[in-house]
Amino acid sequence: ARRIPCAVLLPSDYQESDGPLPVLMDPYGGPHGRRVVAAHNPHLTSQWFADQGFAVVVADGRGAPGRSPAWEKAVRDNLVLTMEDQVEALHGLADRFPLDLSRVAIRGWSFGGYLAGLAVLRRPDVFHAAVVGAPVTDQRLYDTHYTERYLGDPAKQPEVYAYNSLLTDDGLSEAADEVRPMMIVHGLADDNVVVAHALRLSSALLAAGRPHEVLPLSGVTHMTPQEQVAENLLLLQVDFLKRSLGLSGA
Repeated sequence: ARRIPCAVLLPSDYQESDGPLPVLMDPYGGPHGRRVVAAHNPHLTSQWFADQGFAVVVADGRGAPGRSPAWEKAVRDNLVLTMEDQVEALHGLADRFPLDLSRVAIRGWSFGGYLAGLAVLRRPDVFHAAVVGAPVTDQRLYDTHYTERYLGDPAKQPEVYAYNSLLTDDGLSEAADEVRPMMIVHGLADDNVVVAHALRLSSALLAAGRPHEVLPLSGVTHMTPQEQVAENLLLLQVDFLKRSLGLSGA
């Protein structure tokens, strides 16, 4: 089995008698972003989600830094491996932690948003809901200096770009039949991952007859530095996740 760096956060007041908890995967999961670190502050938001009643799992799969050059380079031509490692981490942890695999959600922003969208579209057998934040949905639309480093020249490898995207010009890319709830969140002033990514995903979902929610954030860039926006966005995500997983108190 592959050894994947992971962090697991449980509610602060969790007792073993509470039994298995609904799971929230909370990755970045891509190049240049290491989430599993022995530090306090990087896990504050994940712990807040845990305190809302989730077992939160953070996993740094292949492509993430801090492991080895080979680990980082493994995603060449195949960023989908990052999602497969989230599945492997989840199943590997289920024997050791109180994880209810019948209620698994995933949230992410930027590459993590791409990962969350990929998870519910291609592995709805594992993931039951997703918050898809500021996602790259069509790899052709993202920065060439970043994307071509991993996926090569789109003119020479169009099939690689199609496989690694959530959508193509023809609609959703390799989506499974089963439909899972999805909340797409994007800042309308995002100058890194432009909002066209989210709009095209919503259009493709609509064309495929797949219900979803879209939350546009006016005046917000790629991140949400505004305190009030960030706080209310967390509350909206929790409400969506609880509704989607059928949890009481939603």
